[in-house]
Amino acid sequence: QVQLQESGGGLVQAGGSLRLSCAASGRTFSRYDMGWFRQAPGKEREFVAAISWSGSTYYADSVKGRFTISRDNAKNSVYLQMSSLKPEDTAVYYCATHRGAYRNYDGSFDTWGQGTQVTVSS
Repeated sequence: QVQLQESGGGLVQAGGSLRLSCAASGRTFSRYDMGWFRQAPGKEREFVAAISWSGSTYYADSVKGRFTISRDNAKNSVYLQMSSLKPEDTAVYYCATHRGAYRNYDGSFDTWGQGTQVTVSS
């Protein structure tokens, strides 16, 4: 069973940067799509970015040009580099994956980490 552990959250001023990391364990990391979602207080969880097992990347319109997702299969890790942060980026950020390997990416995820808090002050 895969386990996901996020790290790298914190408090940052508007315009600043943060890098989130997610370490996966329990299976062959390179075979699986990975993603980042976020949930702000009082709001539903929303998609942020994803990277397929083959390396294709996908972004929410709200973060395009500011966030970059990447993966290091040798380290079983996926990263989210966040730049030009805004107060509206404040949320708990969750790493996500799917139980199925070598899938045709369809934006679906079914396994989640515990989340890491990102707070952007104005």
